[in-house]
Amino acid sequence: MKIRKRFDTLLSGLIPGIILPLVALVVIWAIQSDLGFLEFLQNFQHRNILSKMVSLAALPNLLLFFLFIWTNRTFSARGVIFATLVLAFVMLVLKFA
Repeated sequence: MKIRKRFDTLLSGLIPGIILPLVALVVIWAIQSDLGFLEFLQNFQHRNILSKMVSLAALPNLLLFFLFIWTNRTFSARGVIFATLVLAFVMLVLKFA
């Protein structure tokens, strides 16, 4: 019987897969803007590019996915894919709403 690696669960990929794009968005805000965070997001919403910012913030998930693949944590990699699909759904809602 094969022993599963530590932190090789769907939840251990889903949680960082959701948090990492939020952190990336905050880093983009901290570097680029002197506005408040909500004003920053509203500015992108008025220019109809908020969905593009969400997709840009999801790029670090690619690195996280490959990190899990390289360390043979396939269930965690599946969690990252699921989180990215959730973010893609959010992006579509923002695009067409």
